[in-house]
Amino acid sequence: MDSHLTAAAFFAAKLAFQTDPSDLAAARAAGTAPLVLDVRSRQGWDQGHLPGAVHLPLADLATRIGAICPDRAAEIVVYCWGPGCNGSTRGALALTELGYTRVRELIGGFEYWVREGLAVESVAGRTRRAPDELTAPVPALAS
Repeated sequence: MDSHLTAAAFFAAKLAFQTDPSDLAAARAAGTAPLVLDVRSRQGWDQGHLPGAVHLPLADLATRIGAICPDRAAEIVVYCWGPGCNGSTRGALALTELGYTRVRELIGGFEYWVREGLAVESVAGRTRRAPDELTAPVPALAS
């Protein structure tokens, strides 16, 4: 660990390079959504993905990203399955190595998106499940 890195610098950098499902959903609702890349396999994509996301498997990312997003200053969010997967980290690293300058990773990936009760598209259509109270607490009702 770099002992010269302060806690403030670490957390500022973390916020600059990550976003969470609720912030991404809010940006989409406000019409300011970044390009969202799903770097999972075709099977994962078919099982469900974020509406409006672009499927770009990690293995194809370096060869296809230029056609999908020629603007290297475009805001991009990358996601994979979830916290147990490092596909989004690998994808974000590959994009930055290719010169993309505004790349972020979706915290918790597809798993946390679904657990927060946000919309999902699949080959079966568009769905949404009830939020998981551990990731998206339901506000207490006033008495």
